[in-house]
Amino acid sequence: MERLKGALIVGFLRLFARLPFGVAQRLGAFAGWLMWKLPNRSRDVTRINLSHCMPELGEAELNDLVRRTLLDTGRSFAESACAWMWSPHKTVGLIREVEGEHLLTEALAAGKGVVAITSHLGNWEVLNHWYCLRAKPIIFYRPPKQKAVDDLLKRQRTQLGNKVAASTREGIISVMREVRRGGAVGIPADPEPALKSGVFVPFFATQALTSKFVPNLLKGSEAQALFFHCVRLPDNSGFKVILEAAPEALYSQDEYEAVACMSAVIERYVRSWPSQYMWSMKRFKKRPAGEKRWY
Repeated sequence: MERLKGALIVGFLRLFARLPFGVAQRLGAFAGWLMWKLPNRSRDVTRINLSHCMPELGEAELNDLVRRTLLDTGRSFAESACAWMWSPHKTVGLIREVEGEHLLTEALAAGKGVVAITSHLGNWEVLNHWYCLRAKPIIFYRPPKQKAVDDLLKRQRTQLGNKVAASTREGIISVMREVRRGGAVGIPADPEPALKSGVFVPFFATQALTSKFVPNLLKGSEAQALFFHCVRLPDNSGFKVILEAAPEALYSQDEYEAVACMSAVIERYVRSWPSQYMWSMKRFKKRPAGEKRWY
């Protein structure tokens, strides 16, 4: 059954990516509108997450943000389908602005390793192509359940000569080795880790179990950490890539301080583009001791 599901998903993606970008994006927004109108898990999770993270919102403001978030979630999926199937150069052509590119150029020239940190904000698949055109990083990711989809993503995400590493012991080791030898890696910092692999730190108005992987990766190395994000422009015509040097606190030997710093930077970006964050993922499944589960 999983094999059949995977084949159907891949077939749909191939057909979808044949559409012009604007049409695909509008269909994605329509799918998001349906998620807003019809009862479904994505709408429920989005509302739960936002109500806990932004308790200051009134009911009308919360409803509006849930609606806009689901529309943008639909756009992100549609854009990602195109990015997975198109040539990387065609995808990167949708990037209209880049801020802070000199930070990556300088970090690569130093040859001491680059740790690119991102989150599920905007479109990380478009960002992946942009990054891989300028470096040959190892991209860390969580593989999907369907093998056919995983095979497709590995193939499409490595078109530019870079590599990918699944979130397994072998993948973690390969990323660590790449950083130690002065190479480049890309890591999404916001998926919820196992309890032993994370620490609860502030994220909006709550505590979020956040991975220790990036701070631990930076310890004992001379690698430079940069935050990368690719956000959708207000008119939906394309994207803006933003790079930012990591604050000194991220390099702290104090594990809590470093993880909290990383979380604070991601929160700042999400506050700037709240509807473009994937609030529909169960980011807060694990709660501090004694706190009631959300889902």
